[in-house]
Amino acid sequence: MSSQPPASPTSAPRASSPGAPRARRELKPKASDAKRIRNALKLYRVTSIVTGAFLLLLCVMMVTRYGFGVDIEMNGPFGFLALNPKDMISGVNISTVILILHGWFYVVYLFSDFHLWSLMRWNFIRFIIIALGGVVPFLSFIVERHYHRLATQQIAAVTDQLNPVEATH
Repeated sequence: MSSQPPASPTSAPRASSPGAPRARRELKPKASDAKRIRNALKLYRVTSIVTGAFLLLLCVMMVTRYGFGVDIEMNGPFGFLALNPKDMISGVNISTVILILHGWFYVVYLFSDFHLWSLMRWNFIRFIIIALGGVVPFLSFIVERHYHRLATQQIAAVTDQLNPVEATH
C-alpha cells in the first residue's frame, strides 16, 4: 500500500517521473543574433529563388532529354538555341550546364538553409523541409515565403521583448 494520497484529477505528472511525457520546448532565436539572422534570411531568399528557378529548368531539361531524346544546345550549327540529340551536339550543351549549376546552387542553398536553421534554433524537421525545397519543383518558393515570414516574426518578437515600447498617455 502506498502512503501517498491519490492524485487529484487536476494535478499534472511531475517531469521527473519515469512515465511522464516530456514537454517539447521550442527554442527561440537569440536577440544578439538578430543582425546575423537578417543577413542569413537575405542569403536564404536569394539561394532559394535561384535554386528553385534552376530546378524548374532542370525539369524542362529532363523532359526534353528523356521524353524526346534531345538536349538543349547553344551556338550550334542550327542557331543560337536548338534541340539536338546528345551525340550530335557541337556547341555548348545547355542541358549539362543546367545540371551542374543546379547541383552547385543546391549546395549553397543547403548551406544557407543550415545557417538560417542554426541561428533560428529550429527543430530538425524544419531543416529537412527547407532542404526539400531544392529538390521538389515549386517547393522552394513556397517554403521560402513561409519560413522567411516565420523567421521575421520570431526575430521581431525576440527583439521587442528586449526593447519594449512604452505606451504614451
